[in-house]
Amino acid sequence: MTTNRVRMTPGPTEVPGAVRNRMAEPTPNPDVEAEFFEFYRSLTEKLERLYRAGPTAGSDSSGQAGSRDVVVLGGEGILGLEAAIASLVEEGDRVLCLSNGLYGDGFADFVEQYGGEAVTCEFPWRGTLGADAVRDELDRAADAGEPFDLATMVHCETPTGTLTDLEPILDVLEDRGVISVVDAVSSLGGTPVPTDRIDVCLGASQKCLSAPPGLATCAISDRAWDRIEAVETQSFYTDLEPWRTAAADEWFPYTHLTANLYGLDAAVELLFEEGLETVFDRHETAAALCRERARSLGLELYPADEADCSPTVTALDVEGRAATLQQAVLDEHGIVLATGLGDLEDDVLRIGHMGHNARVDHVERTMDALADVLE
Repeated sequence: MTTNRVRMTPGPTEVPGAVRNRMAEPTPNPDVEAEFFEFYRSLTEKLERLYRAGPTAGSDSSGQAGSRDVVVLGGEGILGLEAAIASLVEEGDRVLCLSNGLYGDGFADFVEQYGGEAVTCEFPWRGTLGADAVRDELDRAADAGEPFDLATMVHCETPTGTLTDLEPILDVLEDRGVISVVDAVSSLGGTPVPTDRIDVCLGASQKCLSAPPGLATCAISDRAWDRIEAVETQSFYTDLEPWRTAAADEWFPYTHLTANLYGLDAAVELLFEEGLETVFDRHETAAALCRERARSLGLELYPADEADCSPTVTALDVEGRAATLQQAVLDEHGIVLATGLGDLEDDVLRIGHMGHNARVDHVERTMDALADVLE
């Protein structure tokens, strides 16, 4: 039985009772009942507030309207990443993929899958993205007569626990008219995201929002919509174009996931009840405590500079011991942690303090358990 386990993983996170209860309610038929379309429109309005993307957000420096349309896709967060590339990239398009980790590299894989040419601007995995290198790469491409129309990046690289300051990079992209695509799956709802300056900002239900996995959210600018409508997408399920008018037309490309949407609605309401600034502060406090306790145990943070650490996940450098520590904490204390991914699978231990898990008592219990198994 896993009922009493504490899941301190960087997604999926613990789902509050209010969310589970809402998912158990009767739901309308999403294909034919008007009540569903009214509910969906209400949910996307709430998500615009969460993204800080509503009409009151103002305008970015490129003159793009601050408001963003938010759509919710039926699929885990990776669906949003793939859908963005599938809908924005055509055969031969050159895309600048900024990468300081696994998911940054993943964007390049999607670009190649959909016939584009991915040019990766690489940064150390223990650090964050830098605007100067991005500027240099864009200038080189422009001088060679091969400019980029699109750039991808990750706000929070969950596997390595880093959070990039996006503002300087967005300054560079805006100055050159480059469309920005940002994976904010592990940051949205846990720390501020400059959505009103991002053309396509991607989120998911199972991270800081603490709803079950199964939904991807996308906040999309008018400029990005225009490009999406001009691209001949080679896929049906990942095509974003129909979603621009789906709610208004009361027609969706496929039967939507009503129970999951109800759960997401309840999860967002919980965040609003608490207040977003309070939520962000709670994440910062939990993260700072986690790092402090880790240092007291003689553990090293994976990011080289603590200033680059994410408020939603802490990655610890435990060379060759991650799986052993993960299993010991689970067996002896009933707490679920995550190891690293890819080549770092056994060298990084990850503690997720995001969403419902970003609480001091949860972090204290987790670090007490880690201290015990390290003795």
